[in-house]
Amino acid sequence: MSSALNERQRDELHKALLEYFYVSGFQTTYDALKSDAKQENYEPDNKSKYAGLLEKKWLSTIRLQKKNMELASKVAELEKELQSAPSARRGASAADWYPRIPPRHTLLGHRQPITDVAFHPMFTLVATASEDCTIKIWDWETGELEQTLKGHTKPVQGIDFDHAGQYLVSCSSDLSVKVWDGNDAWKNVRTIHGHEHSVSSVRFMPNDQYIVTASRDKTLKIWELHSGFCARTLLGHTDWARTLDISSDGRWLVSGASDWSVRLWDAASGEARRELRGHEHVVECVAFAPTTSYQAIHTLTASRPSKDDASASLPGQFLASGSRDKTIRIWSQQGQCLRVLSGHDNWVRGIAFSPNGKFLLSVSDDKTIRVWDLASARCLKVVESHTHFVTSMAWGRSRVETAASGKESTGSTQSVNVVATGSVDLSVKIWTP
Repeated sequence: MSSALNERQRDELHKALLEYFYVSGFQTTYDALKSDAKQENYEPDNKSKYAGLLEKKWLSTIRLQKKNMELASKVAELEKELQSAPSARRGASAADWYPRIPPRHTLLGHRQPITDVAFHPMFTLVATASEDCTIKIWDWETGELEQTLKGHTKPVQGIDFDHAGQYLVSCSSDLSVKVWDGNDAWKNVRTIHGHEHSVSSVRFMPNDQYIVTASRDKTLKIWELHSGFCARTLLGHTDWARTLDISSDGRWLVSGASDWSVRLWDAASGEARRELRGHEHVVECVAFAPTTSYQAIHTLTASRPSKDDASASLPGQFLASGSRDKTIRIWSQQGQCLRVLSGHDNWVRGIAFSPNGKFLLSVSDDKTIRVWDLASARCLKVVESHTHFVTSMAWGRSRVETAASGKESTGSTQSVNVVATGSVDLSVKIWTP
């Protein structure tokens, strides 16, 4: 049988064995191996490199075997942990998912109520804003706190990541807007002043060159990100402008206010194009419907878009608003109220459309999340989510490649199914499949 060792390795092994047999007093075995291995000229020497070599190799082998066993055990533990962890790819494949008990994580650390939550567009990070004047950055997959951002001197009211995930912008009751750089450990690189009262909401424009803010001074302002210059002030609300959203093409802005109105603005000119009336109390939240939801909304209204109308498929055609009157209203861009969703027992504080366009989620001071089927306006699920008022909600923004039947990637991407909610109970909860 051929040996796996080459001639030099065999020679070293024989000499190491001879040293071991000689030191151990196995004279007969020593003489036999010396003859059979044709090592008659070899004389034992306790100073040679072969002395003790066999023992060293044996102990080294034992250590390697022990290390292999430890590594195998650790790999098994990690595989088990991975199976139980929220997988972005596995979560994205659940097409009709919406939040269900129990939450994946409950994030604790803020000392005052949570005011806003925002997901990073690429990484598994979620930012949370609080009345304790801080912003916290968490890893939503592990539930670990990554960083706390300090700088505001009064409650932080709103936060948003840009579309590349480089910057985070925040607004506060201290009248300021702050820009934080993710490439520099989330350092505060700019502070913008200009509003005359609390700044209650902030959003990045799709080109990430501008940000839009809403304030208790009744105005909306559009700012240049890198210079802090106020490019435009939007006038029209007669009371506190509380909330805003921007269409995905950046053409339209929508705002809600304490004057009970929802206003639709032309982002380029700053002109108010529609005033939507119907709510009977303060408007707390607004959101544009994604284009993926248009089919469900047309089903809801038993309407059919004209094939000749190219604008019917553009972003900004539909939107939703939530109010202290405990209702959610779905609107057309033309100002028509298409449907009123009733069911919450207290103020509606946040709304979010599912990326697939099938559901509308809402959170309320009644401590629940409600899941609405857009095509029928039916409430599918009521989730008892927090022990106090639920103040904010966001759906994850990042996308991952999906695999076909657990095999290789298909090259297509889907939004990660993850939702975050914030509450007066000082907690943020992460909901995943």
